[in-house]
Amino acid sequence: MLEILNIPRAVLPEVRSSSEVYGYTAEGILGARVAIAGIAGDQQAATFGQVCSDRGMAKSTYGTGCFVLLNIGSEPVLSRYKLLTTIAWKLNHQIAYALEGSIFVAGAVVQWLRDGLGIIRNSADIEPLAMSVPDNGGVYLVPAFVGLGAPHWDSYARGTIAGLTRGSTSAHIARAALESIAYQTADVLTAMRQDSGLALSELRVDGGAARNDLLMQFQADVLGVPVVRPKITETTALGAAYLAGLAVGYWQDKAEIAQQWQSDRHFEPHMSEDQRQTLLASWHQAVDRARWQNPIS
Repeated sequence: MLEILNIPRAVLPEVRSSSEVYGYTAEGILGARVAIAGIAGDQQAATFGQVCSDRGMAKSTYGTGCFVLLNIGSEPVLSRYKLLTTIAWKLNHQIAYALEGSIFVAGAVVQWLRDGLGIIRNSADIEPLAMSVPDNGGVYLVPAFVGLGAPHWDSYARGTIAGLTRGSTSAHIARAALESIAYQTADVLTAMRQDSGLALSELRVDGGAARNDLLMQFQADVLGVPVVRPKITETTALGAAYLAGLAVGYWQDKAEIAQQWQSDRHFEPHMSEDQRQTLLASWHQAVDRARWQNPIS
């Protein structure tokens, strides 16, 4: 690749591990020389901050979009479902790999209900509105406003609301919007399980939308595994701090870091398998309707 693009190898940066001392700040900046000792990408740092250090552990970050990473261990796995195989981190000459899936629209669907439709005044209003109805009333919202991300990767898909009747209300649409985040996450994790052969025992969650209890409970229900929200949800910064702390000896190893991680709440699945499969089948029908078979160029 370097030869094709005529790039001298000498201009590339040195490849280093995720946790080691790379240098120090100038003394005048922070009042002392501070070690620069941790480097990781946004989602990789969040995965480390969630202490998903063992093979088969997964985390999902719920922001404007949604990012799911599954630790697949020391050997890379090439995805059949167009997921990204990434290096999660490198520690002590050992590499941990992960499968990564990106969802384009997660919390952004709540912003659309607020700014586009005006059915809520503040983002926090969506939870009580959605809870005012017992279920989605048969309404499914596919927030493919900019196409669909993993595992579909369909840039021609467009947002769709399916199942509307005269009995449908703004509360049903709000509930369908929240549920769409959980459904998309479930689709990514299903693809990860099929790629890796790993069974998920729990999902660790963070990000702004992870504070929504209704969403987290529904996520546990459609996955059929517990969803665990930590006390510290700013896990990207936490993961970077863990990596730096390891490098300078503040923490001795990953086991000591694991003792720092604390759960805020467990959401246990309560939905029957029949109900789960029925809801997922209806969701996939809605996704099919959102996908354009003959896109207009």
